[in-house]
Amino acid sequence: MKVVKIMSKILKKIGRVIYTIFSYFFKFVDKWVIMPISRIVYNIFKSTSGNNNNFNKLLNRPHFLIVISLIFSIICFLLIDNKVISLVENEAEIIKNVPVNLIYNAEAYVVENVPETVDITITGRKSDIYLAKQLGEFAVELDLSKYTEPGTYKVYFTYSKSIDSVDYILDPSYLSVTIKDKVSEVHSVSYDLVSTDDLDEKLSVDSVTLDSSEVIVKGSQDALDKIASIKALVSVSSKDDNDEDTEEYTEKGTYEMTNIPLVAYDKKGEIINNVEIVPHTLTGTLVLKSYSVTVPLSVSTTGKLISGKAIASITINNQPNYSLDIYGEEEEIKEITSVPVTINVDGLGSEGVKNYKVTISKPSGVRYMSVKNATITATFGDEAQKTIDVDVIDQKYLADGYSANIVSSSKISIQVKGVQSNIDKITAGNIKAYVDLSGLGEGTHEVAVKVDNNNPLINYVVSSTISIKITKD
Repeated sequence: MKVVKIMSKILKKIGRVIYTIFSYFFKFVDKWVIMPISRIVYNIFKSTSGNNNNFNKLLNRPHFLIVISLIFSIICFLLIDNKVISLVENEAEIIKNVPVNLIYNAEAYVVENVPETVDITITGRKSDIYLAKQLGEFAVELDLSKYTEPGTYKVYFTYSKSIDSVDYILDPSYLSVTIKDKVSEVHSVSYDLVSTDDLDEKLSVDSVTLDSSEVIVKGSQDALDKIASIKALVSVSSKDDNDEDTEEYTEKGTYEMTNIPLVAYDKKGEIINNVEIVPHTLTGTLVLKSYSVTVPLSVSTTGKLISGKAIASITINNQPNYSLDIYGEEEEIKEITSVPVTINVDGLGSEGVKNYKVTISKPSGVRYMSVKNATITATFGDEAQKTIDVDVIDQKYLADGYSANIVSSSKISIQVKGVQSNIDKITAGNIKAYVDLSGLGEGTHEVAVKVDNNNPLINYVVSSTISIKITKD
């Protein structure tokens, strides 16, 4: 019953609309067609009434003028409908991106230079254009089935006209297409990880195994010759919101993957689209792991303290030795021995204590850190100094194929600066002195001695140089 009532209301509304349209139409015809023509005919007959009483009698008949007006209206309608008289100017509208239906032997040939879509310009009366758009039957075909030999051909598009009163113009209307023999080759498949930024930061990819190491690639010989690699694009995104069947990678473990897309690349890393990969997707297995190490947070300083002052102590979150956990690929983070952070002490020393709120930056290869922010407290005291003699000097960055020997005395003096309690702990064995031999060739060179220092509480001053003789091996 509800459906019947609803349909009844809809039909009543449609009836009112139709009644309103016809009412306006008849009023328009009566005002602008029948009445003007009636006046013209009346005036003509009135001017001849003195000579012909029969016309006068006809004019006195009530329906004569209406009949005459209707006859003239019908004549005008026929003239306009057949476009003998045009009351409305033609308009044009462009229908963009109409799909092209390509017809050819896809098993034997490859067709190049065919656009996926074309534009159609339709011209005609506005009402006809509107009707053509509502019907929406813009079917465009490029039939190449009659071409059975490779080559380049000039071909025209074909299309259906939904409204005969509308003119259709295609852009382009024809084109030169190249037909080539389809050949096939076997290519090996490797994989690339995509959407790695969406993977949980504590997880990393341990391994990917594809169900096939080879695929068949079909296309023209020219296209196949451009292929440098075939890649399976393995997405490790935690979740694809558009696909309810996508696995959610939120924990370490083994996951089965389906519908892994395959892409062909050229030597420049650009995608080759005009080839067919069989199969076009693969399945595989993804193993995720969570690898972490615990490393200290190391503090370094920039700037100079005021004269006579030194850093007495540095604590991180109220701890003298502070460590954090870092996560990432094992090969990358196993080489990381500390996470650096820097504080600026320029012009300080008289305050006694300085607190820093710092943000810890992730080193290269680290995906996640257990701590992102820290509070560093530096205390200052009076500077003291002492001199330590060192006779062990390392050689660094010597070029391959050369050897170096110290030809002068290797014993040097190093000045150690800091608060007294800190410099008392420093001995010759704590000092790592070295010479930088990078860029030096064969011969004898005077080289400055440097100290490898990662302790922000101690400063080393070295003014000595030593003679190094470099020879070819």
